Amino acid sequence: ANTLRLALSGQLGPDALYSDEMHETMKLCVSCKACKRECPIGIDMARMKIEYLYQRAKKHGVSLRDRLVAYLPRYAPWASRFAGLLNLRNKIPLLAWIGEVTTGFSAKRKLPEWQRTPFQPQCSPVGPTDGREIVLFGDTFNIYFEPENLGDAVDVLVAAGNRIHFAKPTDGERPLCCGRTFLSAGLVDEAKAEARRLIDVLEPFAQRGVPIVGLEPSCLLTLRDEYPALLPGPATDALANCAVMFEEFLAGEIDAGRLDLPLVPIAHDKAMLHGHCHQKAFGLMGSVKKVLGLIPGLDVETIETSCCGMAGAFGYNADTYDMSIKMAEAKLAPAVRKADASTLIAADGTSCRHQIGDTTGRRPLHVARILKSALKIESEP
Repeated sequence: ANTLRLALSGQLGPDALYSDEMHETMKLCVSCKACKRECPIGIDMARMKIEYLYQRAKKHGVSLRDRLVAYLPRYAPWASRFAGLLNLRNKIPLLAWIGEVTTGFSAKRKLPEWQRTPFQPQCSPVGPTDGREIVLFGDTFNIYFEPENLGDAVDVLVAAGNRIHFAKPTDGERPLCCGRTFLSAGLVDEAKAEARRLIDVLEPFAQRGVPIVGLEPSCLLTLRDEYPALLPGPATDALANCAVMFEEFLAGEIDAGRLDLPLVPIAHDKAMLHGHCHQKAFGLMGSVKKVLGLIPGLDVETIETSCCGMAGAFGYNADTYDMSIKMAEAKLAPAVRKADASTLIAADGTSCRHQIGDTTGRRPLHVARILKSALKIESEP
């Protein structure tokens, strides 16, 4: 923040704002939003970085690597059809090396695995007809890389008595997107276009106060945090007020005395929970722990860490890979390695799960998957 202030005030010389030195400095902000919660005056560096990247992109353009990240939601439907071919990059070292040379993604890092069969939202609502209405917003990462998370979330929400609508484009085109990937590259105009598509679909539900439920913290919380600044207005405010995380919604149902979720003990008696940075910034970790605590006999321990170090694309980039690993090794990775093999590792963030997997060999699970494993399955008559 001080570097930006000095550059804007001219104290770092002419054109310092657009210099390579400034770019190297801003690169080390991982947009964790910790400052939003912890800074005494609430400076939001993540939002300031978006504006910085936007101004730099107008002057210098955007790199191929950043474009690949930013436009992921737009080419994902096509890419998933070639999942087997694209996933070879993680199996053949030569392809990973070529990828690093041409795109800047580190050959030391496995990229997320494309799924040949992405999550397909239902055309009509599912769940009891007299159940509470909610909308499930499927983000790009869970749709195309880990569709089982969304599938299990549907099962849990239906078992809890909810009537689920699915956030789907009215024009039948590619799935909806929050625009987060565009913001990470400073492509604000493209992010606004995605936001308008999403608002057009969700506004009728938001105006009725229907909860908009999401699984990926960085995506769902974009609706609450960035949208009111990107597109201020009543529609955006209504959407922001209705946007809730999966566990946040369930925890609210617990507090209201409405949650009747048939859960039974599972094969694990302990879970270690790592929080996504945005969940921490918005004070949502209590709801995650409360929901996991519904599983009989499960002891939940929160891993006290800062950012995992993956931070979206930060940990995949060749020039920031080493810093990413250092961040993971500060506390998170050692804590997970010390955990007993029978201990569940829970993490809601896509990036967090990949970082934990890469640095420890453990397979973290989204809370929706853990709850689904504890659902009581009624026997057939």
